[in-house]
Amino acid sequence: MFSASVIDPRTVQAYLETEYRVHGEPGYTLRVGQASADLLSAHKRQKADCSAFLTACNPFSEPFDAAANTARQAALAQELTRRSLTIVPGIGQHPSNEWPGEDSFLVFGLTLEAAKVLGAKFEQNGFVWTGADAVPQLILLR
Repeated sequence: MFSASVIDPRTVQAYLETEYRVHGEPGYTLRVGQASADLLSAHKRQKADCSAFLTACNPFSEPFDAAANTARQAALAQELTRRSLTIVPGIGQHPSNEWPGEDSFLVFGLTLEAAKVLGAKFEQNGFVWTGADAVPQLILLR
């Protein structure tokens, strides 16, 4: 499925295993390939038929310091706000905790193509995108 990617297969596997935690009331966790009733409900509340879980941290999975990641996340938040998109903070965290969690946003109503453009702009290997079925998918960009 991801054989054409230049990303190390171990990194791709880590992305597939990561828990994409959405903060808020109520908070919930997204997992690639597993339908989420919580996300489906959130889509209905937001009148959205899709969403993306994005970060600007650690471009191409290279560790950046906390200050650089914070600045990158602020730039992503500014871009999403400029587009008048509804965002909810979250964090992508692998269950092993071997890689620090990455601050992220769940963005409602962001089409797959628009998410690809933003992911590329912020130098990400990929992101999680969900359509109307509320089944998160890993989308690789490289």
